Amino acid sequence: MPVLLQNRQRVVAVDRAWLGRTAGAVLAAARADAAELSLVLVSDRRMRALNRRYRNKDRSTDVLAFPMHETWPYKRRSAAPAASLGPRTRPGAAGAGGCNTTKSRASGVLIGDVVISLPTAKRQAAALGHSLKDEVARLLVHGVLHLLGYDHERSERDALLMARKERAILSRIR
Repeated sequence: MPVLLQNRQRVVAVDRAWLGRTAGAVLAAARADAAELSLVLVSDRRMRALNRRYRNKDRSTDVLAFPMHETWPYKRRSAAPAASLGPRTRPGAAGAGGCNTTKSRASGVLIGDVVISLPTAKRQAAALGHSLKDEVARLLVHGVLHLLGYDHERSERDALLMARKERAILSRIR
């Protein structure tokens, strides 16, 4: 379950080895062992540009998920994927300013990109009284679940289901 990691910001230091291990653990806990993930770390400025371009929201956010496929072929639940964030040109795709991950490697199926704003994660961690690592792990789980078809914006029931799944995965990886 390879994780393709690209740090495109210079504001917040991050332990790349820890992040790679954590991302692998999240995929395993989400039962997406055959998956490959692109993880892109960005500044607030870059996140705002992505959010404006793909969601028509002119503000930064903490995490965005860009699914590679309409549905994840190995997921167990039959929910529709997260709302489309735009055309297949994703921030991690060639020509979009990210890492070139448009095809899967032999080791797994590329499920998509999770983009995390580290400055926002750092502020949220301080506001919530926990570590940056805890906040990044939470955002990573949230993003991966979106790639797997969970969507808290679809309905209250789906929000509860996604929150329960997030808690379960976080408890397994800690």
